[in-house]
Amino acid sequence: MGVTTCYLPNGTVQAVHYEEELKSDTKWKSFNPSGNSTDWSAEVSPPRTTARRGFLRGVARAALGLSTAASTFAAAQTLATNGFASVLGDEDMIPAVSQIPERVAPAPHMAAVNASDLREWEAFRTRFVTFDGRIVDTGNNGVSHTEGQGWGLLFAVAFDDLASFERILAWTNNNLRRPDDALHAWRYVPGKARPVEDLNNATDGDLFIAWALWRAAYRWGRPDYAVAARAIARDVLRLLVRPAGSRTVLLPAAFGFERGGSIDLNLSYYCFPALRELAQALPSPIWGHLHDDGLAMISEGRFGRWQLPPDWLSVARRDGSLSPAAGWPARFSYDAIRVPLYLSWSGLIQPQVQEAFSRFWRETNPLPAWVDLRSGNLASYPAPAGIEAVAKIATAPSKTALPRDFPMIRASTDYYSAALILLARLAWQEGVQI
Repeated sequence: MGVTTCYLPNGTVQAVHYEEELKSDTKWKSFNPSGNSTDWSAEVSPPRTTARRGFLRGVARAALGLSTAASTFAAAQTLATNGFASVLGDEDMIPAVSQIPERVAPAPHMAAVNASDLREWEAFRTRFVTFDGRIVDTGNNGVSHTEGQGWGLLFAVAFDDLASFERILAWTNNNLRRPDDALHAWRYVPGKARPVEDLNNATDGDLFIAWALWRAAYRWGRPDYAVAARAIARDVLRLLVRPAGSRTVLLPAAFGFERGGSIDLNLSYYCFPALRELAQALPSPIWGHLHDDGLAMISEGRFGRWQLPPDWLSVARRDGSLSPAAGWPARFSYDAIRVPLYLSWSGLIQPQVQEAFSRFWRETNPLPAWVDLRSGNLASYPAPAGIEAVAKIATAPSKTALPRDFPMIRASTDYYSAALILLARLAWQEGVQI
């Protein structure tokens, strides 16, 4: 059986079982996570093979049976029950963790942090991390969730804080790990007889936990963390990916967001630096589809006077058309603020998208907490310090020094605002080096 080899800076990693009958002049598009554009770069020539099926970028839609609206809908129905891999088979799309060699790929792109950044992490840790590793959402009745646990793990890796990382990871595994896969229950409510009542996951939390584990494997030389990262990444691809028209989309959770003819998405769950690095952890062409189609939906799924993305977006299964999702206010608000954050972090923010954000923030001083994309109405109260931090890095004309008067953790009123400030600092430091 043929394999494709991904050429990486410190050696090679075999990304197995992506074969197809190929002509000799065909090039295999492999994912280059170190790139700063949507060109997945490094073309490598695969061996000629008559293996049954593969997932080349150019033939993926045909393999999925997406050439007609009818087949798209039929595939969607199958996927709703059995997951993305049910159409092509696990071995074609998603390598098993045991199939990836132990000697793993290039070190993740982690910027050196300075003393000011470290002080901010210490301030965050003091206010929001308990002695046993639970991240407390002080603005939401003291609950914890995988978003916060994943961010806490990422911060601990960034600031070389192994003791905090181990505490946060132990609490997460002991309290949120689901019994039948590598994903995590999304919320913990302290004080309840059953603190975890809902075993549904939150995809952004799982992505951040996996991403932090992958980085930790390099930071501290822990191959067990790499194995754990791959297991989560594999279940994200196996359980949380769906086709919608010509698009490949990422479910916000395993259940609750597929509505017959449409799927509700949260574009702030598309953390592009995480997608790139998890593609190193578990090579699969699906990551490239999620990445490219996520960028396209951010560009196309903008509405209202200022052409901004909504917190929740609906994508039609049949043709991939986009609209603000029913059931949520059509707002650019506390979720969608992470869209410009992750675009800036990855160096992928397109000029027209950046200008839309810049124009909104220029014309609405002081910054509002949200805007209704249908009516144009603004929140009657200002944005918290975390949103201000994201606005500063997303609109900064230069990438040489952190903008002046950058918000500090002490200015934040709750966990979420403080987390955005610290995420924005990391995004700035890493984005400068892209």
